[in-house]
Amino acid sequence: MTYETAKAAFADWGVDTEAALERMKTIPISMHCWQGDDVVGFEKKTGASGGGIQATGNHPGRARTPDELRADLEFAYSMIPGRHRLNLHAMYLDTNASPGRDEIEYEHFAPWVDWAKDQGIGLDFNPTFFAHAKADDNLTLSHPDQGIRDFWIEHGKRSRDIAAQMGAALGSPCVNNIWVPDGYKDTPIDRMSARARLEGSLDEMFAPAQDKAAMLDAVESKLFGIGVEACTVGSHEFYMGYAIRKEILLCLDMGHFHPTENIADKLSSVALSVDDILLHVSRPMRWDSDHVILLSDDILQMAQELVSADLLGRTHIGLDFFDATISRTAAWVIGTRNMQKALLRALLLPLDQLKAAENALDFTTRLTVTEEFKDMPFAAVWGEFSARENAPTGRSLIEELDRYQSSVSFRD
Repeated sequence: MTYETAKAAFADWGVDTEAALERMKTIPISMHCWQGDDVVGFEKKTGASGGGIQATGNHPGRARTPDELRADLEFAYSMIPGRHRLNLHAMYLDTNASPGRDEIEYEHFAPWVDWAKDQGIGLDFNPTFFAHAKADDNLTLSHPDQGIRDFWIEHGKRSRDIAAQMGAALGSPCVNNIWVPDGYKDTPIDRMSARARLEGSLDEMFAPAQDKAAMLDAVESKLFGIGVEACTVGSHEFYMGYAIRKEILLCLDMGHFHPTENIADKLSSVALSVDDILLHVSRPMRWDSDHVILLSDDILQMAQELVSADLLGRTHIGLDFFDATISRTAAWVIGTRNMQKALLRALLLPLDQLKAAENALDFTTRLTVTEEFKDMPFAAVWGEFSARENAPTGRSLIEELDRYQSSVSFRD
């Protein structure tokens, strides 16, 4: 079906496809750097891995240097319609120096900022509270040892400074997201003290004022992780309350809740209490397994809620998956495009008609229209969006993905 035919079909329902395409161009997705190298990072000093972070598989082509990772990212962005962002972790510094986590500075990430300027994209940031000897106990900001807490507090403060300088340099607020792996493998006796220590550490970390035009703070919860099955100190309830009190972003990671929980349902609830939301979009096939996202019901519902509740202007959409069993660049491209496809489908729904039926308690019409719209020619509109943004589709996309993968397969 041609785009013009699809445009007319949607117009019959009162849906303006041109308006949807224009809106799509304004929605950036923050693509995560760690899919490209299996969450290894580029630190000169190495520590013990930990915190429930594990990429499985050994597909050829893993990026081994910042330059290789940037080349992979450039290719991936060229396959994705629109203009997007990069989500960078603190362990991905680009420097010949060997700073400790509590010694990192903006200069260690300046090459990433220069690259982002050249690419015309924004940067987001994350302190790295895992894969380090001082995180071996799966306790960082809530550790009973004040010295270890101080180490991680300093890391967090420096990360906030770096993020603020990134945002100022790029003229776009850098979202700095805090996630810590803290918790207990077996049932603890004193949860309260651990959570009080975490709160105190966060308070100290957030104490230095930062310009919100340059940097936005976010906090991220988790249900549980490897080695912290019995108790996660930074639970959803902990961070939701903290974000509300401190007026900062709350991060909802789709992989950090029970697989049967509907994260789309949480959006309108938290949006009544926090100004902005950060999303980490993932696919938790078995808890936090972080598979590449599909155009599945949970993603479609997430996108529909963002559009229906008018939350796109208040939500920062990021991705969080890492799969080393497939081409890493293809994973980026497929996952990001699926998030975009879900958003486009949501923008093409006759939401005014559906809301009117729902408010009139006409649930029959709501169901009928929703089901009939599953047969609408969304693919033709997506094809038009991709063509206008010079991004391939169908067989052309597959050929490009295969060609690039062949060019990096020599990497160890």
